[in-house]
Amino acid sequence: MALLRSVATVGGLTLVSRVLGFCRDLMIAAALGAGMVSDAFFVALQLPNMFRRLFAEGAFNAAFVPIFADRMTRDGKAAAFDFAQRALAVLLVVLVAFVGICQVFAPAVLALLAPGFVGDAVKFQLAVDFLRLTFPYLLFISLVSLLGGVLNGLDRFAAPAAAPIGFNLCLLAALLFAGGTETGAGYALSWGTGIAGMAQFLWLCWFCRRAGMTLRLPRPRLTPEVRLMLRRMLPAAIGAGAVQINLFVNLLLSSLLPAGAISYLFYANRLMELPLGVIGVALGTALLPLLAREFAAGRSEQGITAQNRAIELGLLLTLPAAVAMIAVPVPIITALFERGAFGADDTLGTASALLAYGLGVPAFVLIKVLVPGFHARGDTVTPLRVSLAAVAINLVLNLALIRPLGHVGLAAATSMAAWAQALLFGWLLHRRGHWRADDRLLRILPRQLLAAVAMGGFAFVVAHLMAPWFTGGEFLRLAALVLLVGSGALVYALLSIVLGVTSLREIGKHLRRTRPG
Repeated sequence: MALLRSVATVGGLTLVSRVLGFCRDLMIAAALGAGMVSDAFFVALQLPNMFRRLFAEGAFNAAFVPIFADRMTRDGKAAAFDFAQRALAVLLVVLVAFVGICQVFAPAVLALLAPGFVGDAVKFQLAVDFLRLTFPYLLFISLVSLLGGVLNGLDRFAAPAAAPIGFNLCLLAALLFAGGTETGAGYALSWGTGIAGMAQFLWLCWFCRRAGMTLRLPRPRLTPEVRLMLRRMLPAAIGAGAVQINLFVNLLLSSLLPAGAISYLFYANRLMELPLGVIGVALGTALLPLLAREFAAGRSEQGITAQNRAIELGLLLTLPAAVAMIAVPVPIITALFERGAFGADDTLGTASALLAYGLGVPAFVLIKVLVPGFHARGDTVTPLRVSLAAVAINLVLNLALIRPLGHVGLAAATSMAAWAQALLFGWLLHRRGHWRADDRLLRILPRQLLAAVAMGGFAFVVAHLMAPWFTGGEFLRLAALVLLVGSGALVYALLSIVLGVTSLREIGKHLRRTRPG
């Protein structure tokens, strides 16, 4: 099964990246804790990251990959290659101008996007310095997105999926060379971010060359296909990136809360993004070019079947993660982060945000699987409309919940808005006849949910029994978490087999299909 092989490739390499990312986050938490310097760095990091996810990965991939796949299917590799070069030339001009403007007007950009920092001159200046060092990352990572789209369009998923590993290695190296102060570590991480973007760009340049697609820069021209791509990009940015916009709204509002709120949300979001990155992004990345080719060739039924299997696989792997975040957030945060400058109060603040984010994890993954159903058909307007509605819902809920619940209310609002968005996407695809849940999906989903809830109850009891372990030394806490996660995963696997969610025979069949050749 081509989809499963692609998901296994992207998901496996993303898992390696996320493990390194956790090592990075643990070192950042120990070095910075949750205070002024960490808040300033996370704002500086999240701003270019947000633009990357909205425009580079979200909008550009949604607009570029379907056109690239269509040219490849209809006109051959040379025509697709020509389109990629012309898109690169135009994208580079826009990026250089945008990054240059943001560098010059960094204080104004920060005042607009993190208004809570304006009243603290030291914190504001620190965040401006960090922002100017991290923003060049957007230039390189946007070019990485184009090169990754080319390779994904050629069904070469490994190199783009491995590129974020370089990002984490660069930041880990930066921490090793940081000074002994929190401020010194913040500057080192900011420098490392820009260097990491350049490293990922050079990595994918090499793999594009190996694939016979060394991209050169023709004179920038708005050809009909480039115009079509640009017309699709703006609605795609909002349509595919509503979750990121909602997280950004959280960032803006949390800057108005006491120090530490931004850091609590950042650390919890990093944990929430583990299943989203490993499973959701892998499914969306592999599904978009597959659906684009199926629909271009007139094979709609095969595309619908692939989307159903993607939903089934996504929920199979993310439901237990979501339930664990809800059932045992404090043990997870204690074992992973509580060391150095990160204290017990920081654990409670981060754990409460993790619980709220956990409620939305399945919805975040469903969005990743459902949106390609629109983009593969060249429709970026419908996701735009749905996502604007989700952003409005998130904003209303944020304003309603921030006063009674603080930063936890912001995380809960994001989860509820994600569910509204996912349900709207599914309803619209079904109403148009572009997707329907088949008998297998309808049979398996309730059983997946039952297995996950039962596993959550088991994990809650085990965590209670192991409570003394989680208050012990660092090694004992990590050992307790490994035992908790391992036993929970085993219980979920056994329940899935007993309830008929999957079988040993089916697992073996999928494994054989994912072997090379």
